This record gives sequence, C-alpha cells and structure tokens, in this order.
Amino acid sequence: MKKPVLLCVDDDPQVLSAIDRDLRQEFRRDYRVVRAGSGREALAIVRELHEREEPLALILADQRMPDLEGVEVLTQARELFPEAKRVLLTAYADTEAAIRAINSARLDHYLMKPWDPPQQLLYPTLHDLLAAWQRAYKPAFGGVRLIGFQWSPKSHELKDFLAGYMVGYQWLDFETDAEAQTLLARKNLTAHDLPVVVLEDGTALASPTPTEVATRIGLTVQASQELYDVVVIGGGPAGLAAGVYGASEGLKTLVIERQTPGGQAGTSSRIENYLGFPTGLSGSELAHRAWTQAVRLGAEILAPQEVTGLCVQDGYKVLTLTDGNEVKTRAVILTTGVSYRTLDVPGMDRLSGAGVYYGAARTEARSCQEQDVYIVGGGNSAGQAAMYLATYARRVFILIRGESLAASMSAYLIEQIGQTPNIELLPFAEIAEVCGADHLEEVVVRRQGQLERRPARALFVFIGAKPSTEWVCDTIVCDGKGFVLTGRDLVTDPRYATAWQHPRREPYLLETCVPGIFAAGDSRAGAMARVASAVGEGSMAIKFVHQYLDE
Repeated sequence: MKKPVLLCVDDDPQVLSAIDRDLRQEFRRDYRVVRAGSGREALAIVRELHEREEPLALILADQRMPDLEGVEVLTQARELFPEAKRVLLTAYADTEAAIRAINSARLDHYLMKPWDPPQQLLYPTLHDLLAAWQRAYKPAFGGVRLIGFQWSPKSHELKDFLAGYMVGYQWLDFETDAEAQTLLARKNLTAHDLPVVVLEDGTALASPTPTEVATRIGLTVQASQELYDVVVIGGGPAGLAAGVYGASEGLKTLVIERQTPGGQAGTSSRIENYLGFPTGLSGSELAHRAWTQAVRLGAEILAPQEVTGLCVQDGYKVLTLTDGNEVKTRAVILTTGVSYRTLDVPGMDRLSGAGVYYGAARTEARSCQEQDVYIVGGGNSAGQAAMYLATYARRVFILIRGESLAASMSAYLIEQIGQTPNIELLPFAEIAEVCGADHLEEVVVRRQGQLERRPARALFVFIGAKPSTEWVCDTIVCDGKGFVLTGRDLVTDPRYATAWQHPRREPYLLETCVPGIFAAGDSRAGAMARVASAVGEGSMAIKFVHQYLDE
C-alpha cells in the first residue's frame, strides 16, 4: 500500500526546505512528503497523484506566490482530492485573506510564519487534521483490478486465470459499479475495451489475453536454457511433484503449464482426504504450495505456455511451443492431465462462460449470492463444488442420472451433503436444455421422462474427464480413449507389440513407447484419479528419468 502524501508548497527555497525538513522529521514513518516550488508545480503533482491513484492527505501551501496564490492552489486541488486537508501558510499581513479562504476555499486551518518551535506551533495542528483525515479515509484497493461484464466469457476467463494463480484481484462490474466506470474513464478507455486489467502500477491492459497478463504480473513464458535434463508437460499434482523431485535431485528441470497450476485438482474448492491436511485445503492452495516448493528447489516453470508438438531428433526430445519457440530436452514427463467433458445439450456452447461453467466453482461462487444454482455430476469434484457453493447460494441442486451418489463419491462428502440443508439431490435427472438471452436464466431438467423449466443463476458441469493428449497421440501410443499407454501395457498387449522402440530392454514402469518419454497422472492409462496417486506417479517418474539418463 502506498503511503499517503503530504504536499508542501512555497516559492521561497529556504522556507520550502524548512517545512519539508520539519514534516519529514515528524511524519515520514506514515506519510510520504512531497515538495513543490510553485503553485503550478503543485497542481501538476496533484494531477499526477490523482492519475496514479495515490492518496493525498494534506496540502500545506504558502499564500504569497507570484504565479498562483496559495488559496487558488488549495481551491483547485480540492476538485481532485475533496477529502484532503488544506492548510494555508501565511504571514501576519495575510491573516485577513486566510480568514476569507476558510469559506471560499474550504480551508481547514491556517498557520502563521514562523512556526518555530514546530513541536508547539506546527505538529499538534497537523496531527489533529491528519487524524481526522484518517478516520474518513478508505484506502483504495492496491492490487490488480479487473473491470468487465458479469456475463462476458472473456471476463470469466481472466477471473479464472487470476484465481488459478492466486493473484489477489478486485472484480468491478461495469454495469453495476460506479467505481468501474470512473476508473475506466480515468484510463481513457470505454466499454468497447472491456475486459480491462488494471495493474498495481496503474497500467491498464485493454482486452488482454491471459498470456499478456501473465507477462505483466511476473510469470515466465520463455525458457531460459537451451537444453534441459527433463521437461515436465503439465502443472497439475503429478507435474508439480515431478518438478519438485527433479529439481531437488539435481536435474535441470522445466515445467510447462498451459493454463493454471493444479490442473483439474486445482479447481477443487476443498480437498479433505489428502494425507497430512486433517482440516483439508483448496486445490489452488495445494497447487500454489507445490509451485512455490518447486521454484525454491530450482525448477523453472513456464506458464501459461502450451506445447503443440513433440519429436525426437538425435536422441533429444524437441518441444514446439505455441509461440513457435522450441525447447530441447533429454527426457520428457507427460503430466497433461484431463479436462472436463462438455455437456452436449442446446444452448451450452452459446452460454459457456455466461452462467454455464466447467469447474470454476470458486471463481463464480460469490456471484451466486442468494440464487439457485445447479451442478451436473456425481463425483468428488461435484461434491466439493456443492459444499462450497452452498455457503453463498440460496439452493444448490445436484443432478445425477443414477439413484444415489454412493457409487461415485467419497463417503465423507456424501455425509456432508446430507447434512447441508440447502443442497438437494435430484436423482434420475439430467439437463435437457439451457436457456437465456445473453446469460443463463433457466435450465430444462428431464426427470423420468418429464421436462421441467427451472430458474437458474449458474450451472456447473462435472461429468467426467477426457485426457488432454490429442496433440501427442501421433508420437506415442494411446488407447482408444486417448489415455497414454506405458510400461508393461506396451509389451503384453499384442496390438502394441511393435510400438516399443528400444531393442535391448523393456520399458520402465511409466515409460511410453518412446524411450525417455514418460507419463504420469490422470492422462496415463490405468491411473487412479486421486491427487495422492498423481503426486506419487510424478515423483516415481523422476526415478525412471535417472535410470534412462544413466544408460
């Protein structure tokens, strides 16, 4: 948070130095003292402070200045900072002007020159004025601000991005928040530029991509080395675990994540069955801890950045990124994870990001205050989202096709849901259609052959997952559903008998058909969809990387 400013103004250099010295001596711990040698210079500083959204607590201006008198300086400054305290510094002969200025310039006080000793003639008055200013002062939000429309898919994308990286931000709805409109006008932008991200230094980014925001907030999107020992593709639990163990064991390690850290687990509002956290923690918190740990141990992380191609050249693995750059490595660990399957009903594509969301319960929960929301799916992710949304929403409806949650959800979640009065389970139900002009307004629910229209603020979809491996299936062997085949699956199944590319040994446990390329986590065929197992596989993969590199 920037310190509030005390502005002192006087055209006499000696007087200005004296007042500047006395103010700093008494107030520098809590305030920033700024000096101006003329009235016009002072007003330029005031305009700059206003543009940079820095707080101005008090202006102390001399009355007799040749270009602009002190009363006029205080009057004009009041237009931009009406709450700032205004003090006129006068000689005895200017007392009458100072008294008139109490009304005309809304003067708070006037001080006679000289003010020596300041402990008696200056500080008590200023302390009283500043105490009054502090009581009324509401500090402006000092972090990143996002201005947009509530129902804009691009605004939702940026909210989800900032939340995923645990960047504290303030959401300002252009249609309902006067501050949003004022801030936009101050940046000389219009509604056509939305969404707008305003950074801590005041820089405004009009309709930016997540990558543009990432670059400005200090994330790394370009590799720093020409060659790595191991590159981990994916920053979910498996990928971050591989990054931690790879870096800690001395490997030159790079992790590349295309969206936000944590993968699907990172969107979980509460994980209560992860070892070592008896009270639970959010997926984003777990991902942030692992991210910090990997970086501290020496791993390099590119995010958001996406790998679009993978090939082998002279034994090295060459990765092509979306920006056209290439990264060369000796070994690769694929931890690309899975993504939520889409719900194929009328209206879904049109309203995606405008009331219809895949995951994103934490991002949009507050906007569901005292509204009805619907969740499709019966897995743990759906249950965790329901518990989180129930804190804000009036009612939460969980739609499942079967009779109960017992076959797909952990017992502890089923018990919690049963004890939450504003969560209702709708068995034998599915979404037939979603309706709304520019945002979700209704869902059409099909139950036992009957259709029912229901008002809805939001629909959250958790209906299973598909592996994010489309880009690599031409290079390595995947099963019919797109999951990566590894280890013994490559040599025991006759369909893939010729896929393994090393003539002198069998593949290691997590190794794909290409020697030196490993897979871990949810995108691997046969993997268990649990955070703990993904972390275990990511850690194990580093052991096999060592064995491969030692060949």
